[in-house]
Amino acid sequence: MTAIAPTIQAFFTDYLVAQRQLSPNTIRAYRDTWKLLLQHISDDTGTPVCRIRIEQVDHARVAGFLTWLETGRGNSVTTRNARLAAIHAWASYTARMLPEHVGDLARVAAIPIKKHTRPDLTWLTDTETQALLDAISTVTWTGRRDRALLALAAHTGLRLSELTGLTIADLQLTTPAHVACRGKGRKRRVTPITTTLAGLLAAYLHERATRPGQALFPGPAGHAMSTDAISHRLAVHLVTATITSPTLAGKHVTMHTLRHTAAMRFLHAGIDTSVIALWLGHEQIATTGIYLHADLAIKQQALDRTRPPEIPTGRYQPDDTLLAWLNNL
Repeated sequence: MTAIAPTIQAFFTDYLVAQRQLSPNTIRAYRDTWKLLLQHISDDTGTPVCRIRIEQVDHARVAGFLTWLETGRGNSVTTRNARLAAIHAWASYTARMLPEHVGDLARVAAIPIKKHTRPDLTWLTDTETQALLDAISTVTWTGRRDRALLALAAHTGLRLSELTGLTIADLQLTTPAHVACRGKGRKRRVTPITTTLAGLLAAYLHERATRPGQALFPGPAGHAMSTDAISHRLAVHLVTATITSPTLAGKHVTMHTLRHTAAMRFLHAGIDTSVIALWLGHEQIATTGIYLHADLAIKQQALDRTRPPEIPTGRYQPDDTLLAWLNNL
C-alpha cells in the first residue's frame, strides 16, 4: 500500500511548477480538483485525507467522482472534463514515478473525456451592451469602478482571469491607448482601446490613484477583485439593466458573454477572423470560427452572394395565400 500524499506533493511542486511551469490559474484549477477528489474518497471510504492510498484512487472511485460532479454538484460536462484532465495528468506522472502501479493508473488514465453538445453562443447587441453599462449607478466609487471594468470587458474581450490580473501599470492611455495583459499560457497580449473608452478609464484612474494597492480593479482592501466578486457585480447590474432592456432576461449572461460580445462586434465590422483570434488571444484560428457558425446574418450574406441573379436577396417568404392554406391545415 502506497500513500498518495508524497505523489500529490511531488506532482504539484516538481512536475507542474518546476518542470511544466504551468500558469498559476492552471495550478489552482488542478488544486481544486484534487481537493474535491480526495475529500470525496475520504467521505466514501472513511479514510482521513492524509492517509489515502494510491490504490484507493482507482477506476471505479474516479468514475464515481465524475458522476458525482454532474449529479451531486450540478457541474457541466465541460467542468467534468476539466477535472478529469487534472486527474489524467497526475496518473500519467505517477505511473512514470511508480511503475509498480502502472496497471491501476493506466485504467484511470483510460477514463474517456465525455462528449457533449456545445451550447448556443450568447452575446449582447450594441443596445443591450449600452443598457447594461447605463444601468450601473455612478454615484458611488463601486459603481464607477464596475462601469469601467464592464466597459473594458465588453470592448476588448479580455477573459475574466485577465481582468482580475490587471494592474494600474498595464493600462496606457497615451497614444496609442492600450491595455496589456497575460493570457492563457502566460502569453503577453496588447489590446488597443477606443478614444471613448480611454476617456472613461482616464477619469476612473484619476480617482483610483487615491486608493491603496496596484490592482486596476480593486476590492475594499486594495487587492484585486476575485472572479466570484466580479461575476456577482455583473449579476447585480443585469437585474437593473433588464428593466430597460427586457431582451436581456432571455439570455444567460456571464463575464464570458462580454468576451463573445466583443468578438461578434469585430466580426460584424468586417474584421478578418485571424485578426480577431490575435485580439482575443486564441492560440488557434479555428477557435474563432465558433462566431462565424453562430451568426445567422453572416450566413445569410454568404448565401446572398452565391444566389442566381434572377432570385431576390433575403430569406424566402411565402405569399399570403400559402400562409392561409397552411394555417387551415
